[in-house]
Amino acid sequence: MDLIPHLRERRLKVTPQRMSILKILNRHIHPSVDELYEEIRKDFPSISLATVYKNLNILKDTGMVFEINTHTNKSKLDIYMHPHAHIVCKKCGALFDMDFTDSVYAYKKELEKKIAGKITKFDVTATVDSCENCKIV
Repeated sequence: MDLIPHLRERRLKVTPQRMSILKILNRHIHPSVDELYEEIRKDFPSISLATVYKNLNILKDTGMVFEINTHTNKSKLDIYMHPHAHIVCKKCGALFDMDFTDSVYAYKKELEKKIAGKITKFDVTATVDSCENCKIV
């Protein structure tokens, strides 16, 4: 996926650091900030954690990146390219993306009618006691 138009759409500069963050998040591996930082350092060994946080905050402010709260109280990061739900496993900590169904879109429209406004981003996080990963192990 070409990420440059998404940055320009939000009037953000296309920088190597931002591109690195977005490319990693676009793999949908849901890293923590520390895990993201370690991945970025493979391409940019001298990058500071402060630079990563600064860019993440800018990307979060524009709605391109968001944090997912997990039961471990360690937030995970994801890119927001289209509306989708997150399934978090309490047992193993796995985090999965799941596309919305028509009924979720219908619910969003119902909410918009109730609040008489447009919902610009709709996040759904569901927590399960165990998942398919747990059953394999």
